[in-house]
Amino acid sequence: MMDLRPAKARGHASHGWLDSRHSFSFADYYDPEHMGFRDLRVINEDRVQPGQGFPTHPHRNMEIISYVLEGALSHRDSMGNGSIIRPGEVQRMSAGTGVQHSEVNPSGTEVVHFLQIWLLPAAQGLAPSYEQKNFPAEKREGRLLLVASPDGADDSIVIHAKARLYAGTFAAGDRTTFGLDAGRYAWVQLARGNMMVNETLLEAGDGAAISEETTVTIEAVNDSEILLFDLA
Repeated sequence: MMDLRPAKARGHASHGWLDSRHSFSFADYYDPEHMGFRDLRVINEDRVQPGQGFPTHPHRNMEIISYVLEGALSHRDSMGNGSIIRPGEVQRMSAGTGVQHSEVNPSGTEVVHFLQIWLLPAAQGLAPSYEQKNFPAEKREGRLLLVASPDGADDSIVIHAKARLYAGTFAAGDRTTFGLDAGRYAWVQLARGNMMVNETLLEAGDGAAISEETTVTIEAVNDSEILLFDLA
C-alpha cells in the first residue's frame, strides 16, 4: 500500500527570506492527517535567500538531518561545531538534552535549497552530538546509497533513531528495487525529477508512505534524486 503526499498539497510558509514546504505539520502549519510517518516527524523543503538564514535557536530530543540540494549552508552550534554543508554532504545533529544552532546561507548571490529532516530518537536525554560526511556523486549514481543508520554501517553517518536513510541520483531509465524486511515501512521523498515508484508517478517534491510491502521499485523518468527512509 502506498499513500501519496503530493508536493502541491504540502503546507507552505513564505517569509521573504525563506520559502518552506512542509510535508508534515510544522510551526504554524497544522494538519492532523499529516503529523509524520512512523519515526519520521519533519521533512521541510527550504529555500533560503542569499545572506539570510535561521538565527540561533534551541532544540531538544530530536535527530536533525540537513541534506543540501543546491548552494551551501553554514552551520554553527553550541557544541562548538562550525561547517559548510554542500550538495553530496549529509549533516546530522542530535539535539538530545539540548543544543542551540544557526543555519545561514553564506552566499551573497545564490539561493540555498535543502531538505530539513527530523527523526524521533530511539531514546530521550541523549548527549548532544554532531556528524557530517561527504558521499561522492559517483557512489550515489544509479543506486540507493546508505547515508545514515543506527550503526554507521557502510561508512554512513550515525543516527540515534530506528531508521536507515538512503540517497540516490538516477538518469532516465535507471531502475532499482529496494527490499523491505518484515515489519518495516518506507517513506520516499523525491527531491527532483520524475520517477515511477511501485508503478505510481512521483514528481519533484512528492513523498509517499509505503506500508505492507516487501519491495520498493523505482524507475527514473528523467534525471532524478530521491531519498528513501527505511523505518520501524
